Amino acid sequence: MKEAILEKVKELVEKRMNTSWEAMEAAKNSANEESKSSAGDKYETARAMGQLDREMNGRMYEQARQERQLLDKINPGVTHTAVNSGALTETSMGTFYVAVGTGAINVDGKNIMVISPQSPIGQAIMRKKTGETFTFRGKTEQIISIN
Repeated sequence: MKEAILEKVKELVEKRMNTSWEAMEAAKNSANEESKSSAGDKYETARAMGQLDREMNGRMYEQARQERQLLDKINPGVTHTAVNSGALTETSMGTFYVAVGTGAINVDGKNIMVISPQSPIGQAIMRKKTGETFTFRGKTEQIISIN
């Protein structure tokens, strides 16, 4: 199951990369195509807004690219004895896959929350072992299994 989860997460990150790249290119083209009119301020404002959009989408692309690199380092064949990156972890509050923060996904009819180790829940469960407890939002929860 971890292989299917990892592939789905990679697909989501690839989509984000592609969307960010396309938006960055569209913003660049829009800024370059803006023709100078008699209202010079309007032209400069449009170019500046296009540049800001391009930079924002460039940052989003770079973040997704770095996440993809992290995903490429995960070996889904590894069985974990403690919660770590690449671990599929069942807890009393749900099932988590520790990788990059992409949110909820459904694989083989099972809802799985894909979280990063840096997220609040990721920090709460990292390095915990089966049977150990952790506190999240004032509630004590338990690690049921780790794969």
